[in-house]
Amino acid sequence: MSKTDSVARRILGWKLNRWDRWYDYEKGVFIHDSEFQPEQNLGHAMLIVEKLEKFGYTFTKRGEVEAGFNDIRATGENLAQAIVNAAYSLIEQNSEVETTKLWSKLC
Repeated sequence: MSKTDSVARRILGWKLNRWDRWYDYEKGVFIHDSEFQPEQNLGHAMLIVEKLEKFGYTFTKRGEVEAGFNDIRATGENLAQAIVNAAYSLIEQNSEVETTKLWSKLC
């Protein structure tokens, strides 16, 4: 599973509908892979930020290549990639330590 897939499923709550698209139950729409490129598109990455802020995480950025959520930080070639990397690190860290607590908050 790629970073984008993990973020779409575990943070945004989207379900894989077909190999090339997700389904957003909150909005009732299909999202194709080509329509969601958060590592290249800052607007798409900000969807991740908005969702995590709803769950109580605080977003911070340092310059255009570092982003963080609470105490988890990550870098990337650009801010969008840094956001995805930080979100993915959050998933990885919490899936090992607090699996049920995080998933109950995210789902």
